[in-house]
Amino acid sequence: MARPGGQRVLLLRRLLSQLSQSAQWDTLRASKIAASYSTAVTSGKVEVNGIHLHYQQTGDGNHAVLLLPGMLGSGQTDFGPQLKSMNKQLFTVVAWDPRGYGKSIPPVREFPPNFFEIDAKDAVDLMQTLKFQKFSLLGWSDGGITALIVAAKYPHLINKIVVWGANASVTEEDVKLYNAIRDVSKWSERARKPMEELYGYEYFSKTCEAWVDGISQFMHITNGSICQHLLPHIKCPTLIIHGEKDPLVPRFHPEYLHKRIRGSQLHFMPEGKHNLHLRFAEEFNRMVERFLL
Repeated sequence: MARPGGQRVLLLRRLLSQLSQSAQWDTLRASKIAASYSTAVTSGKVEVNGIHLHYQQTGDGNHAVLLLPGMLGSGQTDFGPQLKSMNKQLFTVVAWDPRGYGKSIPPVREFPPNFFEIDAKDAVDLMQTLKFQKFSLLGWSDGGITALIVAAKYPHLINKIVVWGANASVTEEDVKLYNAIRDVSKWSERARKPMEELYGYEYFSKTCEAWVDGISQFMHITNGSICQHLLPHIKCPTLIIHGEKDPLVPRFHPEYLHKRIRGSQLHFMPEGKHNLHLRFAEEFNRMVERFLL
């Protein structure tokens, strides 16, 4: 017959064993639940408007979000922290390479007077091809301009938009800033290296020069307006983010967007520069997720 103290030890051991098994089961169950949500980033190409557009996709959430890159940008170069860290259970995140950018080459990138409208239609048709009926937009720089056009022209498709580093017009001050980055050999190595790896120096250099001419043309053909006339047509919830140390987009641009887009929110990041979503990725992602929800 076991002593009372021995019985207590035996019971304690059984309890600890049961707790251990329970903890292992909870861990396994949690890992299975997490595994049921896609954390991998998949990629592919689909034909849209006669062009084979490249995209990346991650997450299994009900809320679809399209990431729109900036000048010369791609999902790979512009949105690594968002593809990696945005909530995969709440969102399905898609990043695309506009025609002539990233892996959506051919064709060679061109900048006719309506190149933003072309990107807007491509973006919408890409998401429709991927079977997303409604979605939100996160647009950086040129991608922010495209997002504004999409929200204004296709309001029935858009839930919410977030834009940063974007402008609805081009001023003489802007043209001076653009020409300052025309020569890519003068870019910092940190900014230049990913682009050279993606495109090779020649395509990168020529396309940057073409972009400067393409964006500057609005000064002459529309008296500076890119999409100013469309801003009052944006009805969806809109968040405008601006880095107060942005060297490429002066503060008056986000302030103008805020005034012209009814009900929009404007948030300033004191230490943010043009690439604030990369430099302050965690803060940016959480802010955006709260807004989208």
